[in-house]
Amino acid sequence: MTGIRSAITAVHGYVPDYVLTNDELATMVDTNDEWIQSRTGVKERRILKGDGQGSSVLGAEAVKGLCEKRGIDPGEIDMLICATATPDMLFPATANLITDKVGAVNAFGYDVMAACSGFLFALTTGSKFVESGSHKKVVIVGADKMSSIVDYTDRTTCILFGDGAGAVLLEPSDDENGIIDSVLRSDGSGSEFLYLKAGGSAYPASHETVDNRQHYIHQEGQTVFKFAVKKMAEVSVEVMERNDLKGSDIAWLVPHQANRRIIDATANMMDLDHSKVMLNIHKYGNTTSGTLPLCLWDWEDKLKKGDNLILAAFGGGFTWGATYVKWAYNA
Repeated sequence: MTGIRSAITAVHGYVPDYVLTNDELATMVDTNDEWIQSRTGVKERRILKGDGQGSSVLGAEAVKGLCEKRGIDPGEIDMLICATATPDMLFPATANLITDKVGAVNAFGYDVMAACSGFLFALTTGSKFVESGSHKKVVIVGADKMSSIVDYTDRTTCILFGDGAGAVLLEPSDDENGIIDSVLRSDGSGSEFLYLKAGGSAYPASHETVDNRQHYIHQEGQTVFKFAVKKMAEVSVEVMERNDLKGSDIAWLVPHQANRRIIDATANMMDLDHSKVMLNIHKYGNTTSGTLPLCLWDWEDKLKKGDNLILAAFGGGFTWGATYVKWAYNA
């Protein structure tokens, strides 16, 4: 071990201009604003419009803003990992498309697919490259165009998701702050409850898969809810116990923005005051890989150097995890 710690030194987010409100959704499917807000906490979500516009567009805008904020040239980036459940194409990697769009000519990159836990998995992976001493500037992007896989005739899923991206820069820490610990888990037996069936090698695209609407998200909400609350809380408590932290020591819980009820239940199980919970699901909905960095972006001006943060996520597959971060700078 080198003794080097990896720290988040900048964060930036990007969401498209188009706002899809609950009232507009109600013209597309049998629902209404009160029903959606009471069950999910979502008021509106952003949608990326335009032909040929994929997740790389969202991610590139987040990375451009990140570089400008940190005052670095994209050519200084050593590595870029993109967490996404909606890649522009199966290959090349969306990470490669982002590096090209922003001019990160010296970076190598690849995608991480872990559904809604993707950003957390990518963050932990990227931190190891910094901790090894091999890389000085690693960018982690969470970007998803969820509107591309949402069935807008299915009110159980279409009310939840939006498009957006966030990015963080990882650099070697010069003090005790940075990414301290992570607990990451997966369980493939949960695949039957939250998945997108067609488009991969098991069920390639065909007239049949299109006719059967198998290129859209399928979710069994109650099962996912129960697993998400239990597992997000368990790993969050585990990482706190491993580092001798109590609820009073935590400045912020940064939870995946899947559903307001899941977030509230997780905070309760962690015995955490709800004033310490980052929320922006009402503005963006569930942006999958984008939710955690978008929360950090929205709350950046409230974060103080040395703050203890717990980042927690749960995703299809199932995947879940929690990461303990000591915030490295004052906004």
